[in-house]
Amino acid sequence: MAKSFTIKDLPLELRPREKIIRKGTHNISDKELLMALLGKGARGESIAVTVERLWAKFRGLENISKASVPELTKIRGIGSAKAVQIRAASELARRLNGNSAKEYELKPFVKWAGGKNQLLSQYARFFPPRYTYNTYFEPMVGGGAVFFYLRPESAILSDLNRDLINTYIVIKNNVENLIKVLNEYKNNHDQKFYYQVRDDYNSDVLNKIERTAAFIYLNKTGFNGLYRVNSKGEFNVPSGKYKNPGILDEQNLRSTSKALKHVKLYAESFEKIIDRVKKDDFIYFDPPYYPLTKTAKFTTYTSEDFLEKEQAKLADIFRALDEKGCKVMLSNSNTKFIKDLYKKYRIETVSASRFINCDGSKRGKISELVIMNY
Repeated sequence: MAKSFTIKDLPLELRPREKIIRKGTHNISDKELLMALLGKGARGESIAVTVERLWAKFRGLENISKASVPELTKIRGIGSAKAVQIRAASELARRLNGNSAKEYELKPFVKWAGGKNQLLSQYARFFPPRYTYNTYFEPMVGGGAVFFYLRPESAILSDLNRDLINTYIVIKNNVENLIKVLNEYKNNHDQKFYYQVRDDYNSDVLNKIERTAAFIYLNKTGFNGLYRVNSKGEFNVPSGKYKNPGILDEQNLRSTSKALKHVKLYAESFEKIIDRVKKDDFIYFDPPYYPLTKTAKFTTYTSEDFLEKEQAKLADIFRALDEKGCKVMLSNSNTKFIKDLYKKYRIETVSASRFINCDGSKRGKISELVIMNY
């Protein structure tokens, strides 16, 4: 039987560990770094072969570092000890970067009707493994709870609400100046100030950073955390009654800014996604839900409605993305209309709590749909 190639068959100066000793880590490749970390291969096999298997499965160092121990041990040559080495090295790097686990638990910077923070623990089993997709898309991003939970390496976020997307952009590029203005709003907050800010917001007299601060301020202090506009596009939510509204969370805003560093952001309708996606991308849709009853039509996140015609158009886009070879996941209300639109796909249910409802007696548990093509 032919002898298996090992690291020892390489000249001494080309062996990863020797290169680190002689020249440091900055000149070695990601694969060589993994070889140096993992040491010897299993059962006489070269660790280089094992690393190639890891690379083929997870498509890069970022995804390898995020993989769980059970996922890693599925790779031939990676036992539990080597899997733990990878996880420990990843955690060590994160902590040395000055970030505790708590700081990485990002939360949406706005309250948003239908926000998914409360459902993430139920959604976790539905998300495809990170190494199975390339770019993450969320074309109705809203508060972005799913994005902040997944923290994908490559992402494109969009929404028809231009002020919302501008808020993401300002947080990404100018968070410190935004914090200064929000701190002023926080110190001046009362009911009279709320309506003054609302008038300024609707009259378009604010600069970009002030408008972003007003957007967050109105969202945090308005009635029930609603974002609602009238037919003229004017924000018309009355003041809420909060003892200590969370107007400014500096740590979360700064962490959010870092998370958005490499994210592309667009103010556009969900249909535009069809021109941007490629095979093996992952798309999550969180549209305004189809109403459970004829009187329950809270679908006005912008001045446009989102009813039967729009839901059917979204279903067409879902099918087109499926045909392109993308992974697609969508949330919606548990209604016959929605189930009929997606009857050819996998449909699961989750239990959600209604937090944003004008009638307090109607805030309770409700079944919602999760629809997937995988």
